[in-house]
Amino acid sequence: MSTNFKIAVAEPSSIIRCGLITILKRLPGLHIQLTEIATAECLVESLRMHRPEVLIINPSLPGYFGIQHLKEECGCPEMKCIAIACMATDHAMFRPYDDLINIYDSPDELKHKLERLNAEEVTPEPEEEEQQTLSAREKEIVVCVVKGMTNREIADRLYLSTHTVITHRRNIARKLQVHSASGLTVYAIVNKLVELNDIKKT
Repeated sequence: MSTNFKIAVAEPSSIIRCGLITILKRLPGLHIQLTEIATAECLVESLRMHRPEVLIINPSLPGYFGIQHLKEECGCPEMKCIAIACMATDHAMFRPYDDLINIYDSPDELKHKLERLNAEEVTPEPEEEEQQTLSAREKEIVVCVVKGMTNREIADRLYLSTHTVITHRRNIARKLQVHSASGLTVYAIVNKLVELNDIKKT
C-alpha cells in the first residue's frame, strides 16, 4: 500500500530542484503529487492553488520571509515544512522547520524523513495499547529530555521549532501518562533508549 503525498518543491536552482523532484518521483512505496516552484514571486500563489501537505524549500530563496508568515499568507497552517540545506549556514535558520534535507542525503534517507513526517500527524488513537507507542521522533525527544536538554536545545539539535518540541512533549506525556523527567528517565532505561552513563548528572 503506497502513501500519498502532495509536495511542493521551492528551490531557485534548477539543477537542485530538478534533481530533487526526480528522486521524489522514484521513491518506492510513495505516491507523490508534485508542484515545482522556482521563484519567490509565485510561491504564495502556487501554495494557495495546490495546497500541499509538505513544502520542501530553500530558506535562502530570494524574497522569501519565513515559514510562519508564509503559512498565514497561503492559508496552509497545517503544512509541514522541510528546509533544503545546500551550504554551510547558521543552524538557527532551520529552527522553524519540521525537518531538514541535506543535498547529500540518499533517496532512502529522504523517504524516511517523509514517512516520519506523515507518521507524526496527530490523529486519534482509539486502541489503548497504541497510546503507549511513541513515534521515532518522540523517542528522540525523550532521549534529549533524559539527557537534561532544554526545549530550545532539543529544537536546535533536531532542527525543529521550540513550539513543535513542546507539542511532542505533550503528546509523549499523554501517551505514557508520565509527567516528569524522572519518569521519562525510567521509561527510557527500561525501553533501552538510553544507557545509564548517557544520563546527565545534575
